[in-house]
Amino acid sequence: MSYPVVPTDPGVTRQVLAENPAMMLVAFRFDTDAKGALHDHPHVQATYVESGRFTFTVDGTAHDLGPGDSLMIPSGARHGCTCHEAGTLIDTFTPRRDDFL
Repeated sequence: MSYPVVPTDPGVTRQVLAENPAMMLVAFRFDTDAKGALHDHPHVQATYVESGRFTFTVDGTAHDLGPGDSLMIPSGARHGCTCHEAGTLIDTFTPRRDDFL
């Protein structure tokens, strides 16, 4: 199945890559200087940096990430990111983010 590319925050798009009720795989593509707004959700999230450079803030702690780096975001943690060099994040959510469908 193919899922549409959806604009999210300015300079950011989202595309579901695969999903079932237990898990979802999503690509987020960022332009340089784009931001993923601070937010939280009940899902556990794993983020993998396919390309680009990002600073993530998770519950007030900053994490600088580049290609090949990854980060776990616990359920309910307030988090967001800033993209310093255009790139793509591959995020896994458990359970599935039904709000993305």
